[in-house]
Amino acid sequence: MTTVLDDAAILARLTPALAVSAMREAVLSAERGDLLAPPRVHAGVQTFTAGRLIGQWYGFRSYPTHLDAPQLVALHAEPSGELLGLAVGKELGSHRTGALGGLAVDLLARPQARTVGLVGAGAQAWTQVWAISGVRELTGVRVFSRDPGRRRAFAERVQAELGVAAEAVGSAREAVVERDIVVLATSAGAPVIEAGWISPGTAVTTVGPKQVGRAEFGVDLVERADAVFTDSPAQLDGYRPSALLAGREVVSLGAVASGAQVGRRADGDVTLYASVGLAGTEPFLLARLLT
Repeated sequence: MTTVLDDAAILARLTPALAVSAMREAVLSAERGDLLAPPRVHAGVQTFTAGRLIGQWYGFRSYPTHLDAPQLVALHAEPSGELLGLAVGKELGSHRTGALGGLAVDLLARPQARTVGLVGAGAQAWTQVWAISGVRELTGVRVFSRDPGRRRAFAERVQAELGVAAEAVGSAREAVVERDIVVLATSAGAPVIEAGWISPGTAVTTVGPKQVGRAEFGVDLVERADAVFTDSPAQLDGYRPSALLAGREVVSLGAVASGAQVGRRADGDVTLYASVGLAGTEPFLLARLLT
């Protein structure tokens, strides 16, 4: 029988620990070649990502590009083809992205990292800090967005749901300066921070636009970073126009998780994680929820 999960059912089953654990397994499976995850495909305003965990399942996610609309994730058993589950809504994809960010923090941030600075106060910013709270014992969050009401509401939600002291601040600089972890989660097509605001030792995540001519960060941040990482080098290479990171060595999270590559080399290094959404990770997370 096919199990259908809506957003309420997904939120009832998800925890940061479960989500981050599933993404760790996913990037390791991709690194080993067990998870087949081709780059996403666009058909007009529709986008598809697909994945196959060899011998266990295959599935896909379908969603309208750049539109605030429900998504569909489907999971089939291999080799029978039985439709095991469907997820309908926005929460599975959003929390999958957050969980990849949480994994990046766990692999790249200093063990003693406790403070977070966010630029952006939407759903993507929320799932990032939600997942990060599962891998670090946070003591303080600062958030900036252009809308004062949204940033205040975001800070109140962090305090109420995560039990972490949070503050809405009046500028992006104030949000990110002297923070252990910085998350950029905007739709901005121009840089929202300056590299000089980032302190030594900071782990930076960028969730929003990252292409040449349209990126929420600038070349100065790329040059500031001691090492650059992503969840899917193949998807990053497939950006058209090219990703702003073109020309830099970019290491996969899977290589770090497996021990094949080093993440943070020194306490004072600045790491930059470019989140692109490894294909197949939505069915991967759905499979975990169904078991």
